[in-house]
Amino acid sequence: MKKIISLSLITTAVILSANEVQNLETISIVETANSKIVKDVSNEQIKSGDLAESLSKNVPSVSIVRRSGIANDIILRGQKKDNINIILDEAKIYGACPNRMDPATSHVLSNNVKNVKVIEGPYDVENFGTLSGLVKVETKEPTKDVHAEVNLGAGSFGYRKASATVSGGTDRFKLLVSTSTETSDQYKDGNGNNFSEQQVLSGMSSANRYINPSVDAYEKKTLLTKGQFNINDDSEIKLSYTGNRSDGVLYPTGTMDADYDDSNIYTVGYTARNLTSFSKELNLDYYYSNVDHPMSTKLRTNGATNYMTAFYKTSIWGTKLKNSMEVADSLVTVGLDTSVRNWSGKKYSTNIATGIAGASTISLASTDTTNKAIFAKVEKSFGKLDLEFASRYDYSDVDSSSVSNDDKKYAALNANVFGIYNVDENMKYFAGIGKSARVPDARELYDSTYGNSDLDQTQNYEIDLGFDKTIGAFNIRPKLFYSVLKDYIYNSSTTSATSKFENLDAKIYGLDISGFYFMTENFSLDYGMAYQRGKKDGDYTDKDLAEIPPLKANLAFNYEQAKAKYTAEVVAVDSWDSYDSSAKEQELSGYAVFNLKYTNQLHKNIGLTLGLDNLFDKVYNSTNTYQDITYATVSSERVLFNDPGRYGYVNLKYSF
Repeated sequence: MKKIISLSLITTAVILSANEVQNLETISIVETANSKIVKDVSNEQIKSGDLAESLSKNVPSVSIVRRSGIANDIILRGQKKDNINIILDEAKIYGACPNRMDPATSHVLSNNVKNVKVIEGPYDVENFGTLSGLVKVETKEPTKDVHAEVNLGAGSFGYRKASATVSGGTDRFKLLVSTSTETSDQYKDGNGNNFSEQQVLSGMSSANRYINPSVDAYEKKTLLTKGQFNINDDSEIKLSYTGNRSDGVLYPTGTMDADYDDSNIYTVGYTARNLTSFSKELNLDYYYSNVDHPMSTKLRTNGATNYMTAFYKTSIWGTKLKNSMEVADSLVTVGLDTSVRNWSGKKYSTNIATGIAGASTISLASTDTTNKAIFAKVEKSFGKLDLEFASRYDYSDVDSSSVSNDDKKYAALNANVFGIYNVDENMKYFAGIGKSARVPDARELYDSTYGNSDLDQTQNYEIDLGFDKTIGAFNIRPKLFYSVLKDYIYNSSTTSATSKFENLDAKIYGLDISGFYFMTENFSLDYGMAYQRGKKDGDYTDKDLAEIPPLKANLAFNYEQAKAKYTAEVVAVDSWDSYDSSAKEQELSGYAVFNLKYTNQLHKNIGLTLGLDNLFDKVYNSTNTYQDITYATVSSERVLFNDPGRYGYVNLKYSF
């Protein structure tokens, strides 16, 4: 089929031929079979800048953790925060907030994102801390030809967005600059209630409600700059800067809101190809990122005269040296990787009348997590069988500035084997087995409320099995996984007064199925389904594991005619009836949400997008209330947050 059909709302599985797998210059064996790619994010996902929402719509095994109108978190195969690794243009960035108000995905907006690759399982050895999955975000690249684009967007609940990108250069030097701004009022749920009204209806204490019931939900501004200098045909230097400024982000079911989130990401990369017979490609990369995050009760009734602020900061720098070479028809990659992350936090009160802040107390003593690692990977084909062997050795120090905290040292040997058997160009089987580890972070070890300095590192032993089959215009890709987690870091105490992080053993297993069907030249169907279960090992009253989303299914029907595309989508989620009540989770009802989208290239320079999400104004909850996060409570029950009701949006793009 010559026509390009965007697999926009379900799976975007990569279907590569056996010849492409064997080409040493293409994507790795693991990524060929074990990844899902969300393509052209900046053009396709224009409803809002929230990357978490884009991923949850496109990847069946990804679920959103919605606690605000923006800056939401993701769960991948029942795993969250440090258990999955998120890389932005080869750089790592960690959120500073212990309550996950600023997860890594919130520090880049979808309008700056080119592609996102999701690799499930412990099959990444190049990056520190990939326990159960890797999310690789690739932002736009500069072009030689001059290109510019302006987007103007508007939506329900006072949503407004404007973004602009310009790129151009010469054979030697290319530059890209992209900037955006967006703001929104509080969204309304299917009952027509905004954040403040949800607080009242839930019975939340008046002390935790907003002073101004109509305060804006957030304001967000970003800047992305990239430069590429080609030294010669075989080498180049790349530099980039990403800046994010978020102000007044509301978290209505929490007890505080984010005053602001300021983040910066700097990267420098050098690539040289064909240096010698022992260096097919050499890469040297350096990055630095930092986040400042004060959250306070300034907007709540209990902060009307004196408000409390918790101010957290984090930063990380890292460098990686990687060399690839061809040896006996194999691609061999070896490398060194090191990074240092710092995290600290303090709390203080401020008098509204005088503006004077009181003495601060340390909530998280300044802590450095230093990692040093060596890794190696071998990719080789044996006829129809493609194999990848990989290993990584990590040595990590966690050093706290507090004399009362014990410094920790961890070592881990990680390894995996992944294989693809290519029956023919339309059928392949794949399987992998691997082991990975991640160390406790500073909060889990030393937080003044939840910390436990006796924590061991978590280790994941996992097996994955699946196949990819194309029958004419129909494709299906089922995949099974079984994960054994040793010393899983978990907030599992039975009361919030005594809760702290602990190690326990657990298992997570599941199935996902994805694919597509090109019914005619104009009609196509995308589908996906994901199911996971998590269980604790040992003598626990409630053996269910927290944050294991229920069965989720996506179905999208696409029609393309000339330059127009129509999409009708349904996202259906089963009831959340397997939950950990001892970790403050609760039962949630199932739901089905219907979305409509229309795009058209009105002119060679002008494109239009119209959309309507939650067509039937469904009232539903996508996110549970695991006690790892602080929630406001009513009679010891944590307050649930309803997702958005019917949401219409329009985007106009001018490009040349």
